[in-house]
Amino acid sequence: MRIQDLSVDAVYDALATTPEGLSAAEAARRLAEYGRNQVERIAPVSLLRRFARQFIHLFAVVLWLAAAMAFVAETFQPGQGMGTLGIAIILVIVINGSFSFFQEYRSERALESLVLLLPLNVKARRGGALVEVAATELVPGDIVVLEEGNAVPADCRVIRSMGVQVNLASITGESVPVVRDAEADPKAEPSAARNILPAGADIAAGEAEAVIFATGMRTMLGAIAHLTQTAGQQTSPLQKEVIRLSRIISVMAVGSGLAFFAIGMSGGMEIWHASIFAIGLMVANVPEGLLPTVTLALAMASRRLAAKNVLVRKLTGVETLGSTTVICTDKTGTLTENRMQAKQAFIAGQLVEASAVAEAGLAGKLALETAGLCQTLDVVDHQLVGDPTEIALVQLAGGKPGGEPVDGISFDSTRRRMSLLYAQADTVVLHVKGALESLLPLCDRIAATDGVQTITEADREALSQAEIHMAEAGMRVLALARREMVPGTAKEEWESNLVLLGLIGLQDPPRPAVPDAVARCRKAGIKVVMVTGDHPRTAEAVARQVGLVTRPHPRIIVGDHLERMNKTQLQLALDAPEIIFARTRADQKWRIVEALQAKGEVVAVTGDGVNDAPALKQADIGIAMGASGTDVARQAADMVLLDDNFASIVAAIEEGRAVFDNIRKFLTYILTSNIPEIVPYLLFAVFNVPLGLTVAQILAIDLGTDMVPALALAVERPHPEVMNRPPRRRSERLIDTGLLIRAYGFLGPLQAAGAMAAFFIVLAGGGWSWGQELATDAPLYLHATTACLATVVVMQMANLFACRSHDRSAFRFSPHTNRLIPIGLAFEAALIAALVYTPVGNALFATTLLDVNDWLRAGLFALLLLLAEEARKLIVRQFRAG
Repeated sequence: MRIQDLSVDAVYDALATTPEGLSAAEAARRLAEYGRNQVERIAPVSLLRRFARQFIHLFAVVLWLAAAMAFVAETFQPGQGMGTLGIAIILVIVINGSFSFFQEYRSERALESLVLLLPLNVKARRGGALVEVAATELVPGDIVVLEEGNAVPADCRVIRSMGVQVNLASITGESVPVVRDAEADPKAEPSAARNILPAGADIAAGEAEAVIFATGMRTMLGAIAHLTQTAGQQTSPLQKEVIRLSRIISVMAVGSGLAFFAIGMSGGMEIWHASIFAIGLMVANVPEGLLPTVTLALAMASRRLAAKNVLVRKLTGVETLGSTTVICTDKTGTLTENRMQAKQAFIAGQLVEASAVAEAGLAGKLALETAGLCQTLDVVDHQLVGDPTEIALVQLAGGKPGGEPVDGISFDSTRRRMSLLYAQADTVVLHVKGALESLLPLCDRIAATDGVQTITEADREALSQAEIHMAEAGMRVLALARREMVPGTAKEEWESNLVLLGLIGLQDPPRPAVPDAVARCRKAGIKVVMVTGDHPRTAEAVARQVGLVTRPHPRIIVGDHLERMNKTQLQLALDAPEIIFARTRADQKWRIVEALQAKGEVVAVTGDGVNDAPALKQADIGIAMGASGTDVARQAADMVLLDDNFASIVAAIEEGRAVFDNIRKFLTYILTSNIPEIVPYLLFAVFNVPLGLTVAQILAIDLGTDMVPALALAVERPHPEVMNRPPRRRSERLIDTGLLIRAYGFLGPLQAAGAMAAFFIVLAGGGWSWGQELATDAPLYLHATTACLATVVVMQMANLFACRSHDRSAFRFSPHTNRLIPIGLAFEAALIAALVYTPVGNALFATTLLDVNDWLRAGLFALLLLLAEEARKLIVRQFRAG
């Protein structure tokens, strides 16, 4: 039998212990057998290995190879700038690897928070004596004494309770203390049993003796720790795309290098010249700024999100949220305000607004008095502190709690009511509140407007119907009752012959911004699934209020039903267009997330308790509550909602979608310049014409003039229409056919045509004829290559505006909406000017002075590129429109 099913005596027998506790020798023997009472790490990866891992993934390997080839080329052909390139690539690898390691190290702190939940020392009975024992040395069978303020050191079975109440917020996220006693509870689950104290919980009031039945990783907390560690961190869609992109780039870079090496050799080039050209092409095809750009795009989005009460703990989570297809959200505190308020009342036979209770004559007066007195709140700094339900009742009664009770009977999960006794003149009055089904059988009278009368069957039926009505509206319904007694009445006779005063319906109101946020999710093609521990009626009512449910009969699955469903049944159930999970446990939330992922969904999940940690880590994007959540939940999550507001999730999705779009803009921009870098080598190898760009000039474009403008594209703000489209398909790639056609088949060839036109115009103007060889230091050759370089750079300036959108006109964008645009253009202009007009630039990059005609020609080609792109976009828009 389960430990909660047994009587106290049977528990002693089952655990082979006694009320005096274990002997020192037996405790030592069990410690050797069961191990220390602590949460353990599962095969942690060393910091050194984790650091090294950042520098050996495929994209890093490609860059290492490029750097090595650059150094080799510099050795055999000095003065081409290859050594500088090698150093720059290594710096990119080191900076990005170190940053990635730092982010990973910060994100893996959930387990440390779990360990901190356990106390250091505990009072335990050993051999009949009460002694202090290190919490790590506790064993099954130990008797521990716990009092207010103590943390529970292991899973315990209560054997003696003196009004003990336990706060399970660190375990479940629920802040309301619950009563625990020593009675057997055969129908309950272990985590909810009335006689179980789980490890990591806090004693909120009273005192208890309990016997330990599970320690360390065998506890419920240990099971959560195990799940948290073994669930594994999901690879984000962006990470998967970067891996895929690195493979594509590897094939393109190595393939083009080898191809041009072969072309060069077949054209009669010397082997080392051919090698230098091949290395230059391989490096030119690698977008060295990709990792910094991705990081910057995510960092800027996270900064904007911080202003919207979203703290990003893992940068890739921003983009992951942008590709989210399903959000599994809590109800309390996320969709609602996490504050109870009295909404309606059933008083003197009438259903009225809560504000009208005082107008119901005697019944209203007595109901408000009981609402204000039947509570256990504290006042701290003039603020009510305690159960939110009691706070709402006191506020209904006027906002100030009454005096001190002389005695009482605390709330019990079986009785489902509490009673407090107050002295009043020559009598005492018992004030009672609780569930209607608990109080109604104890009442023989009911308060009316002008007096008290015998309760009838009609009254009972009206009360039941009123309760159903309020519950279906999403309210928690409490009944109020009272009784005047003669002092000295036996306690077991208190709760009888009560006068029922009425019903109060309390509601946690939805957050005002949530309905609009839910509507935006629908428009954006994102499915929202409520997963709550509340009653199905309450869950459905709130879901309707915020717009999650619009159909007459949504699919509602309660925890008990979910427990009996296999994986296939759960996945089929998730096909329902509107679905609510009610009365669910946190481990069941983990199952729901896993089932959604098995269906190919990108899942975001919210959580606040310790046992939400596995689901948060299993999800593609875990979102913890910052205001009401536990440290463990926050550490396991990818981002934290500082205001616990669902609407903030939608704002984060908008930013995430913009990140993916911005990275594609960046890629279009930098890939475009690859074509004018490659074409000169093709012409040189196939037609034996002078080389239009040197290797050093290609590096100047890739690592110099292109970098800052490209970064400007990475930080574009979300467009208003970004939430008017469905989530991107899993099959949608960063680099797809459309992007390649636009960059390599349209913009790139236009740039190449302009650059080579500028090159040949200068050559022809200087008297060069086809087939004529030119020395690499000849003034005409230097002028022509410099004109070619300048034309590529100026056309990239125009391309910067063209790449701000793949279909909207560049003239609809203001440079002022992105402050990095003018900075990038200024940097690009200053750098090309430095390359052309400074002695250092001339020496390092084999350039020379240009005249006004060269710049006008470059400007004309840039304008033609922009106009051609505008014409393409116009055709695209017209095609989509009709």
